[in-house]
Amino acid sequence: MKRYSFLNPLLMALPLALCNAEAQAQKAYFIDGYHGGVYGHYPVGYTQFVVDQLKQNPFWKINLEIEPETWDSVKVREPEALAEFQKLFADQSIAGRVEYVSPAYGQSYFYNVSGESIIRHFDYGIKKVKAYFPTAVFTTYSSEEPCFTSALPQILSSFGYKYASLKNPNTCWGGYTRAFGGELVNWIGPDGSRITTVPRYGSEGLEPNSTWQTEGWTNAPKYINDALQSGIKNPVAMTLQDAGWKNGPWIGHGDRGYQPTEYKTWRDYFTNASIGKAEQDWHFSQEDMQVSLVWGSQVLQKIAQQVRVSENKIVMAEKIATMNKVYRNAAWPQTAIDEAWRTLMLSQHHDCWIVPYNGKRGNTWADKVVVWTDTTNHIADRIIAAATGGNGQTDAANAVVNVYNTTGNSKTEQVALRLPAGIDPRAFSIVDLKNKQIAVQAAGEQNGAPVLYFKATVPAMGFSQYKLINKKPLKTTGANASVAASGDVVMETDHYKLVLDKARGGSIKSLIVKSMGNREFVDLKSGQSFNALRGNFFDNGGFHSTAEKPVTLQIIENGPLVVKAEIRGELLSNPYTQTITLRQGDRKIECSLHIDWKANIGIGSDYKQHGGLDPKDYTKPFYDDSQKLLALFPVNFQSPKIYKDAPFDVTESKLENTFFSRWDSIKHNLMVSWVDLYDAKSNAGLALLSDHTTTYTHGENFPLGLNVQYSGAGLWGRNHTLTGPTTMRYALVPHADKWDKAGISREASDWNEPAIASLTTGPLKEPGKSLVDVTGTGYQVTTTLVDGNDLLVRLFNAEGDTQPRQVVLGGKAASAALVELNGAAREDLSIRSQDGKTVLNVAMPRFGIRTIRLKDFVTN
Repeated sequence: MKRYSFLNPLLMALPLALCNAEAQAQKAYFIDGYHGGVYGHYPVGYTQFVVDQLKQNPFWKINLEIEPETWDSVKVREPEALAEFQKLFADQSIAGRVEYVSPAYGQSYFYNVSGESIIRHFDYGIKKVKAYFPTAVFTTYSSEEPCFTSALPQILSSFGYKYASLKNPNTCWGGYTRAFGGELVNWIGPDGSRITTVPRYGSEGLEPNSTWQTEGWTNAPKYINDALQSGIKNPVAMTLQDAGWKNGPWIGHGDRGYQPTEYKTWRDYFTNASIGKAEQDWHFSQEDMQVSLVWGSQVLQKIAQQVRVSENKIVMAEKIATMNKVYRNAAWPQTAIDEAWRTLMLSQHHDCWIVPYNGKRGNTWADKVVVWTDTTNHIADRIIAAATGGNGQTDAANAVVNVYNTTGNSKTEQVALRLPAGIDPRAFSIVDLKNKQIAVQAAGEQNGAPVLYFKATVPAMGFSQYKLINKKPLKTTGANASVAASGDVVMETDHYKLVLDKARGGSIKSLIVKSMGNREFVDLKSGQSFNALRGNFFDNGGFHSTAEKPVTLQIIENGPLVVKAEIRGELLSNPYTQTITLRQGDRKIECSLHIDWKANIGIGSDYKQHGGLDPKDYTKPFYDDSQKLLALFPVNFQSPKIYKDAPFDVTESKLENTFFSRWDSIKHNLMVSWVDLYDAKSNAGLALLSDHTTTYTHGENFPLGLNVQYSGAGLWGRNHTLTGPTTMRYALVPHADKWDKAGISREASDWNEPAIASLTTGPLKEPGKSLVDVTGTGYQVTTTLVDGNDLLVRLFNAEGDTQPRQVVLGGKAASAALVELNGAAREDLSIRSQDGKTVLNVAMPRFGIRTIRLKDFVTN
């Protein structure tokens, strides 16, 4: 510097001044718009307000995440305003002022529901939006809430999207994505699909003194300058306002915050303002979703269970309706299917899950979920009953038994056949088409009807037939249970020898897996009880466990096909019942739990449970799963890893543990259907299946656990109470090999879609039929649909590799092609006919989804 000290100080300062001027002149951009809808928040007259604001502010552009069904109401309430808005919307060019960034029908979080559900949110949502805005173009996906999941790149791309945003800066109550990268990234999904994306920048911190915002919720100078200094040339901020807010342009006329800032639609930003091409890849893991709700609270638990039941029922109904259409030329129930999906999608609305108590008494989000899922279930049940012909009233003697399998893999499993009321199942047996008597087992009544168990072999996505005869069953050996001198119950099948500990709450004191060289899975040295419940009852002396007291054990079913033991005990004077079920030939150890809470009781962290929880407080008691009531499974593994499923994905966890207590430290500890603990050194694993989306626990010196119950303060300090009994189902699958080779995804699919047995009249006609067979490919059939004379089959590569695999269809087609989710042609497929069937070779990456359209499909 001394070298140039003789120069004019003004000249010396000029380069710095020019740099500052250039930096100040760098334009920033802002994404404004609206989120909400008729179910969440969309007041009467609001469409006219938006129209007026657009007219008054010609510089303003907006991005919409409005529930598509909202426009049905607007058409009735504000027809003139709707007509005006349709005119403003019509220009869908880059210069247009309105972009529809999320047409998702029920504005779901996505990470907590099935992959097929996500597809339907876009499919039905896009159709509904286009009914009111025919020129709508869906270019960019964006959401005000963390409505993201790792599989979105392939789903969005298949619907024709070009871009996405992973920002949700002004509504982070439920979480946020991990901060990563610069201006644009290639968001890469688990199947390798990619979409150009604006991430939550690596420089985009969480807003101080807030638990619901990142710094990107306005064009604050700090946020913009931090982005510029990190190399982002064209920084963008974002807020999608709640419909109902009367702010108009969020940052005024461009005169607030950093200057200059220009409003953009997302498509305009990507096309005209951004660097245009992403230079950085982001292999987005499900653990990059740093999200959390009040998991374990009874209200959320019930919602998740109700949604899971409906998800399973509707896809089973679609598949059985497809079989009914192609085999019997029955009418395709499109209207019923549409309504069943509509109510299911509404029950998946993010507000159902994050603010279940909001709404008027008797009409809260939780109340609505009951109505919506009940509607889906009733419709699905009617479709299934009409297709299977079973109503339980058929004369039992010499009745035909149809067994349906809705999965794409052939299966042999124990099925439960409901018999007409009033008959003795012990007097009946089952024969196959060769009139060969097969093993059966009479069971007690279920839902008022006697039940007969038998082992059925059913082809892939098809049915097989048996006959019910009035003849005593064969005497066979198999699964059995006995009571030891200690009072313990010993349960045994071809897979397991399992011992229930009477003195320690009915916990599993020994679990020997015969197929793995009689390996013992229970960690006998841990001092913790396997399958015991333990939690912190913060108003009742701290931690308590079901293992503290002896229980009553009873064998309620005793082979040869099914053994079931019942555990009855008390947890802090609250009665609980647990049943453990083993089936001959089945790897699943099924558990059902019922806790009859006598009154509301606090369970979990005691942090500010009675002192009031400030919304700005980073620490929240419902985050801490370690103190919730957990079902724990201490296994004798040395260095296990966690694998967990997500929609169209399985993630290998990189977390050291699942525990956190602060909003700025959220970890992804979710399981949608299953989580698997695998020890590579011993090549052994333990999979845990759940009947609902919830959280799991695991860490050093902390066993795999399932979140059973939380009761205490939730978001905004709202107390999430116990209002009745807790009932849940889960299953354990000890296994050899890593999850994919062990077939854990298929095991979960079989559990979610069990075989259906029904009684019908008429003679036995055929051994059975298979409509779609992907056995041995690692693929799953997520749904089948009928469109006119065409058959649509959607496949998911859950466990397979990238090699072409054979898909066999039970019929003939004029042609076959892969199609995108928006219906566009993707690739023609060669057809090979074999024995009256259609054989296709289909290749896709692991976690890929493919939809096949078979033109003019017919069966023999």
